[in-house]
Amino acid sequence: MLLAVDGLTAGYGAAPVLHEVSFSVRSKEIVAVLGANGAGKTTLLRTLCGQLKSQQGQVVFDGVDLRGVKVERMVRHGIAHVPEGRGVVTELTVDENLQLGGLWRKQKPALDGIYDLFPALAQRRRHLGHQLSGGERQMLAIGRALAAEPRLLLLDEPSLGLAPKITAQIMGLLRDLRDRTGLAVLLVEQNVRSALSVADVGLVLSLGRVVTRNNAAALAGDADLRHAYLGF
Repeated sequence: MLLAVDGLTAGYGAAPVLHEVSFSVRSKEIVAVLGANGAGKTTLLRTLCGQLKSQQGQVVFDGVDLRGVKVERMVRHGIAHVPEGRGVVTELTVDENLQLGGLWRKQKPALDGIYDLFPALAQRRRHLGHQLSGGERQMLAIGRALAAEPRLLLLDEPSLGLAPKITAQIMGLLRDLRDRTGLAVLLVEQNVRSALSVADVGLVLSLGRVVTRNNAAALAGDADLRHAYLGF
């Protein structure tokens, strides 16, 4: 077990958004976090990466209790977070953005492997962030996270605002990374069909609580659950 979450309650101020959430993620596993707007999906990722402090519960990563670990140190434990919105430094080049992801490492990150994953970025390595398309900025945000060589990638809404072709490329990349490197992914995604097509497991949230955790194929085939919680 790579990540074990037990009884996690968290939110903003005194009002909890997540209520006693429990689940696990194994190595080489893609877990899709699904649910309607307001279900608590983004709050979950922000809590796991240390941006939000939990009110109660336990988060254990590879045997290490992460309670109280500062957000800037999470990457040293092997957790990288790609927030919603393709947050790249627009004044820096593609190369410089990728190097930021590995700043904490003693050696400079090996960028050739990342450029192999994203050939479009290799062609624009000297371009500034603001010169990239939306799809290229999303690739850059993911690439910067991968430069830290994480064991768990927290990925929030990677398809937001992107063309279906680019979305398919990113989803295929996640599956390839899992198979080749053993990377585990916790994927928040509104495009339920796309997420379930690459995920091993689906975790469904409703109003901050876990409704079910099941094999992705089983969730995709559960018409009652899909209509009730996933909108299709």
